[in-house]
Amino acid sequence: MTHDPHHQHLIKEVAEIFKPILSKSPQAIYIYLDDEHKICNKKYADMLGYKSVAEWVKNPYPVDDVLEKDQKKGIKAYLDASEKFKLSMAEGALVRKNGKKIKVVMHMVPFTYKGEVFVLHFFSKQ
Repeated sequence: MTHDPHHQHLIKEVAEIFKPILSKSPQAIYIYLDDEHKICNKKYADMLGYKSVAEWVKNPYPVDDVLEKDQKKGIKAYLDASEKFKLSMAEGALVRKNGKKIKVVMHMVPFTYKGEVFVLHFFSKQ
């Protein structure tokens, strides 16, 4: 993926706008524009075994955090949110860095900011 400084600027702005939600929500959350431009809260990074939010952000393939057999469901829910602009939900498993699986329900909420479509992901353990 080509580095886009405009997108980098946007994800920083969105992270600041959503800072109260990212820091105060009891749920694990991430906000996604594309594989390079994303942000998560500490709860999400911790849930997956990352040392920090920054370490998760550096992961170039966040879909790899989803159990392979559940990736199609997650991608479909993401496309429903980002292309059809509707609340989407998927059940499946995430894979921690140590290989342990975590069953989750993921809710995806689309929103636009400065002409770009972002998707806010909320995770609940099953």
